[in-house]
Amino acid sequence: MKKIHLICLLLCCISNWALAQSRTIKGKVTDAATGEVLPMVSVQVKGTTVGVQTDSRGHFSLQLPDGKTELLFTYLGYAQLSLPAVNDMQVKLEQSNKKLDEIVVVGYGTVKKRDLTGAVASIKGDEIKKVPTTNVMESVQGKLPGVDITRSSGSAGAKINVTVRGNRSITANNGPLYIVDGVQYESIQDLNPNDIQSMEVLKDASTTAIYGSRGANGVIMVTTKRGVSGVPKLNISSYVGSSEVNGYPPMMTGPQYTALKREANRTTGRWASIADDPKIFNAFELDEIKNNIWTNYANELIHHGLQQDYQAGISGGSEKTKVYFSFDYFNEKGILKLDNLKRYSTRLNIDQTINNYMKVGVQSQLTYYDQSARRDPLNQANKYIPLGVPYDSAGNLVLFPNSGSAINPLADEQPNAYDNTTRTTRTLANAYLELTPLKGLMIRSNLGVTLENSKQGIFASKASIDRSTASTSRSSMYNNLRRFLSWENVITYNKSFGQHNFGLTGVTSWLADKKESSQMQGEGQLLPSQLYHALQNNVSGIAIASGYEESKLLSFTGRLNYNYKGKYLLSFTGRSDGSSKLSPGNKWAFFPSVAGAWRISDEAFMKSQQTFSDLKLRVTYGIAGTDAVLPYSTVSSLSKIPFSWDDTNAAVAYTIGDQTGNKKLKWELSATKNIGLDFGILQGRISGSIDVYDTRTHDLLLKRTLPTSSGVSSVVQNIGKTRNRGVEIAINTTNISTADFRWTSNIVYSRNKEEIVALADGSTNDVANGWFIGYPVKVYYDYEKVGIWQTSEADLAAKLGYKPGDIKVKDQDNSGTINSADRIVLGAQVPKWSGGLNNDFKYKNFDLNIYVYARIGQMINSEYAAKFDPQGLENSANVNYWTPENPSNDYPRPNASLSKDGTPFIKTLGYKDGSFVKIRNISLGYTFSNEMLKQLHLSSLRLYVTGKNLFTFSKVKDYDPERGGALSEPLTRMYVAGLNVEF
Repeated sequence: MKKIHLICLLLCCISNWALAQSRTIKGKVTDAATGEVLPMVSVQVKGTTVGVQTDSRGHFSLQLPDGKTELLFTYLGYAQLSLPAVNDMQVKLEQSNKKLDEIVVVGYGTVKKRDLTGAVASIKGDEIKKVPTTNVMESVQGKLPGVDITRSSGSAGAKINVTVRGNRSITANNGPLYIVDGVQYESIQDLNPNDIQSMEVLKDASTTAIYGSRGANGVIMVTTKRGVSGVPKLNISSYVGSSEVNGYPPMMTGPQYTALKREANRTTGRWASIADDPKIFNAFELDEIKNNIWTNYANELIHHGLQQDYQAGISGGSEKTKVYFSFDYFNEKGILKLDNLKRYSTRLNIDQTINNYMKVGVQSQLTYYDQSARRDPLNQANKYIPLGVPYDSAGNLVLFPNSGSAINPLADEQPNAYDNTTRTTRTLANAYLELTPLKGLMIRSNLGVTLENSKQGIFASKASIDRSTASTSRSSMYNNLRRFLSWENVITYNKSFGQHNFGLTGVTSWLADKKESSQMQGEGQLLPSQLYHALQNNVSGIAIASGYEESKLLSFTGRLNYNYKGKYLLSFTGRSDGSSKLSPGNKWAFFPSVAGAWRISDEAFMKSQQTFSDLKLRVTYGIAGTDAVLPYSTVSSLSKIPFSWDDTNAAVAYTIGDQTGNKKLKWELSATKNIGLDFGILQGRISGSIDVYDTRTHDLLLKRTLPTSSGVSSVVQNIGKTRNRGVEIAINTTNISTADFRWTSNIVYSRNKEEIVALADGSTNDVANGWFIGYPVKVYYDYEKVGIWQTSEADLAAKLGYKPGDIKVKDQDNSGTINSADRIVLGAQVPKWSGGLNNDFKYKNFDLNIYVYARIGQMINSEYAAKFDPQGLENSANVNYWTPENPSNDYPRPNASLSKDGTPFIKTLGYKDGSFVKIRNISLGYTFSNEMLKQLHLSSLRLYVTGKNLFTFSKVKDYDPERGGALSEPLTRMYVAGLNVEF
């Protein structure tokens, strides 16, 4: 019995001792002005690395170690606060001035926003998640000044086109450099938006010069989430959405097509009344016309799509070990059959503190794609004669309706008719070692690798659209391997002497890129069900090919940051790059930059004024470059050709490839001037930035067409100049802020003037390639359509060689004749300006987001507007064409004796103003109250519905002009329901 008492006494002592060692501190953090709860606030035990983050309700709970009495509260955009640790803490944080202490990620480091000297646009992960998308870049469309983002098509997993401050190169790549957690990563579509902590866009030469040759087209830096110490947190997000085509203009109906063909033959005198129908229609067509039987093939092909995403992420860790892990499954079914994408991705980020001066970690991502694509059938459907139906009375597909040569547009959807499947595995792994041996000194080594393995198989039977004119099927297999290595070493040293603050950064970088490819194909697969899996069973056309590319880049970089009293800021950067792609003697180039900033609002003479809470002037200049050519462009290649001495004896022969090598290739260089102003008004309720820039690019890496007498078709040379100049404005406003209601707005405006300054011989236009001095890189050059010649203008039309009903174009030089000298640049594919307006409303537990995007001043070549067959041999767009009884000024008179290509100025029909304004996103959400969450045993729960790409306002009817004019793979709108849960 005594032993039991002793044991109980001992247990009580141990318990009391343990309680004395630590105790639990709980509390809640809110905004001091509005009372709004603040999630993700860092709560740290002062003097230790022990800490947690507040949950979605602003609550926190942590163990206070023995002997510690203070907690430190930090949150982006709020002043840091230190308070004694007590039970049931009610912490109120004050907003800091314009979030000046917010950390912004720049090349090889971070900097406070107040100390930033260059042009950098930043957006946080919460903003990125507002628009449910396949590609994270689509979700920031119109939200980043100076960044032009468009969707390439509406197919599942379609790529996104991104340019920063216009097109600098003419034929070289203009896409930005993507850096994910410090490592180059081209496949931005792999990233799960829920994994992103922040995104920064480096735009001017001061910020991009540290990336040298890789940063000439801008740099987009993505920082993913990290683990935090404390109790593990599990976040689950999911949404399901239904998509539909965002407007699709109709082709002619059966009666409309019949009227077109009748009119085309009336013009030639072959048709005068319905009694003449047997002269122009066959028996099948006559029967369908009589019974009014016809088909809209586009409607048969286009269906509703489905998009769904399921994501789970967990973060946690101890004082020394922090882990973040996520899994994401994304599935998109396109609006066309056989158009499907499945994406599986996982991310694991680990940070391990070894001791006071050593830290290691790894960031990794594994992504797997299973994608089925198809040859777009809408081109076939839109020209197909609508008379008749695609299926017979038994419901079987009629492969060649009307006994014609044109195959049914639905042919590819039949079993074993067509298959195009690509499976891709991509792995990104980046390991780092970080040493801090001395105060202010940090040494970091990053080793990154990207491994990609892609296999694509294509089978097209003789009953498919692609092989409908061939006698056999075709099977093809494409294999691609890629290995990208990156090894970078970074040394930074920060030191202060009184009010003088210095920061030094040194970088060495080694990049190696290797690609391998192989291709196999055959024709006449014995068993169609084998598709492309048994190529040896093809009976003819067996062919193989393979390829190999390798390139390396070596770089050395230095940067000096200096500030005096925190208000006079200077930055100097120099980078030297050596590229294996360029010629000996031209492989190396040096890229310098300088930037200065003056924090005017910190001056003594600004203390008495009440207008500006923040005011900073920035000026930068720098040079960046690019080596964006294919490896081995400096040498000429050989290719094998068939050759024989006579009718029976063959020999192996070779010829020089189409592109000849250039032994003098060097860097393409861009010099950029930038003047910027950051401001805050009314204690930060209105804040923003204005940037004006001028980028001049010379020694363009231009693929130049050569005369046929040279024996080759092209060569890449350093010739030509371009210029991009513009203005960017970003404004953030807090319109209303009370305890129950908050309304904030973000306005973005970008205007860029892109122009070619010089070409091959300096001042001569390259009409063949469509390049013109003083105009953007991509323009439309043609005759200017001003209407249709009318009957009252018959005499004037005859003088020019035309007649009433023909297309009328402008005589630009008033010469009295229409010739090639009357062609002009009609418009450009790039906009004159673009912008976005984002509004966030929050009332109690409800939140509403409305986002409007505009892209103004670009021209498109509308495939629909140009889809007019004057002979009536194919279907046409439903347009208002000229007849003697209907003197339209829109489209010419149908003419059965005149082919489409032979119709004068027929191409002018397609040029349209492609400007648009669209409601990009409307999202309504509800966050459950604390009382309800307690009953559900959850930390946070939010339900929401979203409409994406809901309304488009433009001059182009029933079409989303963001697509650029093409009728294939139309863009979509989507309706989404989703939830976010935190445990």
